[in-house]
Amino acid sequence: MGIDMTAIVEKLAGLSEKEALSYWITGEHEEERFYWELAERAKELGLDDDLVETFAILAKESKGHGDRLFEIYKRRYGEQLEKVDIPPVEVLPLIEKFKKASDVISILYEAMKSELLAEAIYEELMKKVRNGDVGKVYEYLAMVEQEHYNQLRKEYEICVKKYSRGIEAPPQTSTGEEKMIQKPSCI
Repeated sequence: MGIDMTAIVEKLAGLSEKEALSYWITGEHEEERFYWELAERAKELGLDDDLVETFAILAKESKGHGDRLFEIYKRRYGEQLEKVDIPPVEVLPLIEKFKKASDVISILYEAMKSELLAEAIYEELMKKVRNGDVGKVYEYLAMVEQEHYNQLRKEYEICVKKYSRGIEAPPQTSTGEEKMIQKPSCI
C-alpha cells in the first residue's frame, strides 16, 4: 500500500493558514519524537555517541521549530490547534522502514530520504499556496529540512567510512555538488 504524496500535497495546499500552522506544529513535534526514538535505538545498538547526539540535536531542533510555529499560531489564533486529518509527511513514509532497518547506514539513509521528501513537499507547497504568510512558513520549513539532511549526511559519510567498504561515492548534481539522494519526483 503506497502513499499518494500528490494527493497529500494537494490537500495541504488547500489548507487555511490556521490549519497549515496546526498541521506543521504537530508534524514538527512528531518529528521530534521520531528523532528521540532514533537516538535511543542508536544508543541501544551501541553506536557512536556522536551519532546519538546528532539524533538528539535533530529532535531538539524539531521541537524548537514546532514551538516557534506554535508561538506564531498562539498570537494569531489562541492555544487550541485545529485538527487536520492529513497524514504527517515528515515521518509517515519511513516509519516501517526504520523499524526494519538493521544497520546504522540504512537508518541514516532513510532519515536523509525523509528530510528530502519533506523539503520537496514544502517547496511544492510554496508554489501552490495563495497566502503569502503560509508560503513563508513553507519556505522556512524547506530550509530547515535541508539543514537536517546536511547534518544526517555528515553522519552518514562518517558511518560509511567507519562501518562499510565498497559503497559508491555520492552522485554529482548538474552543478557539480555532491548529493547523496535526489529529491523525490513524486509530486
